[in-house]
Amino acid sequence: MKNPPPPSTGVSPETDEIKWEMQQMGVVDDGPMIKISVTHGSSHHDLYLPAQSTLWDVKKLLSHKTGLRSDEQRLFFKGKEKDDEDHLHMEGVKNNSKLLLLEDASSKERKLEEIRKHNKMLKAFEAVAGVRAEVDKLSDWVSALEVAVDGGTRISDKEFIVCTELLMRQLLKLDGIEAEGESKLQRKAEVRRVQNFVDTLDSLKARNSNPFNKSDKAVSVTTQWETFNNGIRSLNTPTSTSSSSKM
Repeated sequence: MKNPPPPSTGVSPETDEIKWEMQQMGVVDDGPMIKISVTHGSSHHDLYLPAQSTLWDVKKLLSHKTGLRSDEQRLFFKGKEKDDEDHLHMEGVKNNSKLLLLEDASSKERKLEEIRKHNKMLKAFEAVAGVRAEVDKLSDWVSALEVAVDGGTRISDKEFIVCTELLMRQLLKLDGIEAEGESKLQRKAEVRRVQNFVDTLDSLKARNSNPFNKSDKAVSVTTQWETFNNGIRSLNTPTSTSSSSKM
C-alpha cells in the first residue's frame, strides 16, 4: 500500500501532491521546485521537481507517465543527450526549460520483436485450431469404424486406408506449423492425438481382416458415407445387412 500523503506544506495542494508523488517514485525532494516540459513524440509532459534533481530522477517520473522504463529513455537538452547522473541545475536546465525524450533504438527493436513473436504465436494457434477441427471430424469416423468392428461388421479395407490418409494429411499440416511456447505445446498434443487415431485404425483394420467371430456367423454390410464440405467422410449406421447361418 502507498504511504499516506505528507502533511500540507502550506504552499499549495498541487505542490504537496507533486512532492508526495516524487517521494513514491524515489525522487529526492531537495531545493526549490522547477517546472520542465518534456516532448515525447506527439505528447508533452510537464514535470515538477527540485532543480538539483538528476536526469535519472526525470526518467523515473517519465517512466510513470510514458510507460517506458528508465533504461529505455534518452533525454536531450538543447540538442545534446544528457547522462543519467547529470544534475539539472548544473546542465542549465531551469524553470520552464524544454527537454526531448526519445525511446532507445534497442528498446524499439526489442518491442518489435516481441510483437512479431506474439503475432507468430497467434498464427500458430489459429493453424493448430484449424487442424484440430478437421481431426475432430475424422475422430467421428474413427469412432464409427470402431463401433462397426466391435459389432462384428465387416468393413472394406479401403475405409481404413482413406481415413488413415486423411489423418496423415493433418499430421503433415501440423509438421509445417512454426510454433513456440504454448502454441508449440498445443501442436505437440494434436500430433499425439492424430498418431493415436492412426494406431487405432491400424488395430481396427487388423481385427477387421481377422475377425474373432466364427465364419458361420460372419456379417457383411453395405455402408453409407456422408461427405462433408471439406471432402472428409463419416460412417453412418449400416443401411442393410445379410447373414447366413447353418441350419
